[in-house]
Amino acid sequence: MTIAERTREAPAEAAGQEDPRMGMEDVLRRQRAAFEAERPVSRKIRDDRLRRTIDLLKTHQDALAAAMNEDFCGRPPLMGKFADVLPAVKALAHARKHLKSWMRPERRSVDFPLNLLGAKAWVSWEPKGVVGVISPWNFPVNLTFAPLAGIFAAGNRAMIKPSEFTPATSALIAELIARYFDETEAAVFTGGPEVGAAFASLPFDHLLFTGATGIARHVMRAAAENLVPVTLELGGKSPAILTPSADLDRAAYRIIAGKMMNAGQICLAPDYALVPRKHEEAFVAALEEVASALYPQVKDNPNYTAVINRRHKERLLGYVRDAEAKGARVRVVNPAGERFDPDDNSNVLPLHILTDVSDEMTVMQEEIFGPLLPVKSYETLEEAIAYVNAHPRPLGLYVFGERESEIDQVLQRTISGGVTVNDVMWHVAVEDLPFGGIGPSGMGVYHGRDGFRSFSHPRSILRQPKIDVLKLSGAIPPYGKALERTLKMQMKG
Repeated sequence: MTIAERTREAPAEAAGQEDPRMGMEDVLRRQRAAFEAERPVSRKIRDDRLRRTIDLLKTHQDALAAAMNEDFCGRPPLMGKFADVLPAVKALAHARKHLKSWMRPERRSVDFPLNLLGAKAWVSWEPKGVVGVISPWNFPVNLTFAPLAGIFAAGNRAMIKPSEFTPATSALIAELIARYFDETEAAVFTGGPEVGAAFASLPFDHLLFTGATGIARHVMRAAAENLVPVTLELGGKSPAILTPSADLDRAAYRIIAGKMMNAGQICLAPDYALVPRKHEEAFVAALEEVASALYPQVKDNPNYTAVINRRHKERLLGYVRDAEAKGARVRVVNPAGERFDPDDNSNVLPLHILTDVSDEMTVMQEEIFGPLLPVKSYETLEEAIAYVNAHPRPLGLYVFGERESEIDQVLQRTISGGVTVNDVMWHVAVEDLPFGGIGPSGMGVYHGRDGFRSFSHPRSILRQPKIDVLKLSGAIPPYGKALERTLKMQMKG
């Protein structure tokens, strides 16, 4: 019996209690008590937790990749290690390398005349306490463990709710966390939506949610009941803009390579392409050629990832049917001429390229999260920029071009969570860059120093001089000429 089968047969055991909130509240209480008893959290303790997490991932990378392959019913294990395990290890190692400098108090300036009198000010980066993590199914290892880099580096403890859509991976994560950490350091709670809802309602000191925008609204509403600060890592329709000077072949290769990794089930995947009308046919042909070369066959291809489940497959096919009914042209990239029966048991879908798309189509309204790529043409670059700006701000934006003036025009006139120029998604791999969305695509950032700061409290500290500042300035009764002189002098500044 597989891990997934055991998990599906024992949902009550996975949740831990009939009332899932009771067990989670107890762990939260014990984690918070242990946190208070441990303070101040030394660099040695933080580094040890980071080190143990790295050891967990490196030691069990094969088992984690196998569990993800089982959950997806087809996900290349090597790709799983590259896209899930490696980024988490790099994030944790980056935190270990820079932990000492991150923890260092930050000196701040003091205004005149306090600076001349000996006052000093600084910011101390304090741990918040217990951080909740709700991680998604598309990169279940990476998006569970990479946030622990900032959480542990900041001196916090963690409670984790992984996705029920990847039961084998979630069960293995729970088993490994329990093996490497005391429950008061890190704990995992598996289960379905009822467990997730109870988890989101806990009075954490911070909550990180990665997932769909619709679910994020419920999470944020639940967190608001306890005034829990949230970091929301969502998604949206990330555009790839080909400027008039773009190299079509290079753009097609990099867009397909990024889009088809994990079968498009990536929050940062290019959701649609904007291309000059005169280059549309050549670009679509280049997309087909690249996809056919990378995936000469799709079914039973060990290098191709399946859609996570039947429901999501039906959702994607529904997008295609809706688009065709409203006038879109659909090209299915199927170089081996394989038969794809909508009613078979496989969740493998080939790449569908859609042209003649319009905003009335569901595929242009909802985040795709699968191997569908709409291509929309434009006459002028200004028109393409206006199209992006007329829609919700995306998590990622990708601009391809050979002229710096065109690239600058796109960067200066658009707003997005992050940008990669002449490629897609790679900004997320630079650990020293903050990662996060804006508006409907997210709230707050993490990764690197920015993650450390997101999960820390910047505590302002001012040390006053021995001189009585209020008395010197005349700011104590009876008010008179001394205070008038102070006001006059300060107003000049």
